Amino acid sequence: MTAPALKRTLGPVTLWGLGVGYVISGMYFGWNLGLPQGGALGLAIATLFIIAMYITFTFCYTEMACAIPKAGGAFEYANRGLGRNWGFLAGMAQNIEFIFAPPAIAFAIGAYLGTYFPDVGVTPIAIVAYLIFTTINIIGVRMAAVFELVITVIAVFELLLFTGLTIPHVEMANFAINPLPNGIPGIFAAIPFAIWFFLAIEGVANVAEETVNPQRNVLIGFGSALLTLVVLCLLVFFCAVGVNGWETAVFAPGTTDAKDTPLVLVLSHVLGENSPFVHLLIGIGIFGLVASFHGILLAGGRTTFEFGRVGYLPKVVAYVHPKLKTPIVALLVNTAIGVVALLTGKTAELITMACFGAISLYAISMVAFLALRKNEPTLERPYRVGFGKAFPWTALVIALVALAAMTWYNQMVAAIFYAIMGGSFALFMAARALRKQPLATESA
Repeated sequence: MTAPALKRTLGPVTLWGLGVGYVISGMYFGWNLGLPQGGALGLAIATLFIIAMYITFTFCYTEMACAIPKAGGAFEYANRGLGRNWGFLAGMAQNIEFIFAPPAIAFAIGAYLGTYFPDVGVTPIAIVAYLIFTTINIIGVRMAAVFELVITVIAVFELLLFTGLTIPHVEMANFAINPLPNGIPGIFAAIPFAIWFFLAIEGVANVAEETVNPQRNVLIGFGSALLTLVVLCLLVFFCAVGVNGWETAVFAPGTTDAKDTPLVLVLSHVLGENSPFVHLLIGIGIFGLVASFHGILLAGGRTTFEFGRVGYLPKVVAYVHPKLKTPIVALLVNTAIGVVALLTGKTAELITMACFGAISLYAISMVAFLALRKNEPTLERPYRVGFGKAFPWTALVIALVALAAMTWYNQMVAAIFYAIMGGSFALFMAARALRKQPLATESA
């Protein structure tokens, strides 16, 4: 029986749109929640630390994506380089990242739209967003990718407009206002929110199986997306904090409750709440949030699909619609779990949970990268990262330090994350023990 297959339709421009789109909501909200932890200096140090990890990680990940262009991404690389057990753990980490990030973004969508529909409430708006964008993903990857490209371009334009409006008001003295409110520990506590700036960019690899000439186009799409995101991250941070110190990007005037709309807070301080540019930012800002929300739903569906295709989840999860050629069951399963997570109402905790999944994924992926280099030196690698082993080791060490810091400063979320990982792995091992024959894999 032929394994379910996905349709190749994506080129380098749509891959750039997906790569930037997956991540761009991190510029609009979430990162500012790290400012009460680390202040301007602490979050800046954490962000530079994480940028170094993402640069080195992305180039290594691109090598693997070009050599093994399959929908499972990190799961496939770890499965091949380290064996099924580590492959399962990498896949679970990736599933946690891609399942728990969307509800956090959905909260922000509800918060932005809530300014126009205050009587509706954040949660109902977020649930409607889930239904709409899951449907778009089901209709087809080509439509989903083109939609993603359009809204990503609009979102990038909005961030550049925000930069243009605020940069004349930036004063360097504002960066020195309470720059490290919790001392050195605050730097480590801010790490999850620095990761949020770039979380999910690796999702580009999950559509490699649906990419035309993936050995060439994944490199172009991945590399250009990362460059775009690093520039946008630095601009947003510099302008948002430099206008009036970091507290303006976190708290509304006269309150101590952290908000999910930092750019609106900053622009309102500069131009006034009734400025047409503030309303424009709210309106167009939705596109940035939708770009990531929709894109991560797309990538997450492919991860869950691949888990089902190789038998790590029930085979029904790998069902591909015969006409639309999209993983409809995987998308619906992820949406159901996401809506349940949404009902908890814990934005910061959901962000942190997604970051636990991501950072674990990065660490396992770099070990898999080193194993593949050692054990499969003749594997065809259309793209090969340079600098010897410096890149994978840099990314691995930073990921492990970040994971340790996140565990220490987020012990409750860490306990839940490790319980999910450990419990699912125990079930996986029990299921393997009950089977009389090895699991089927795509490479078998």
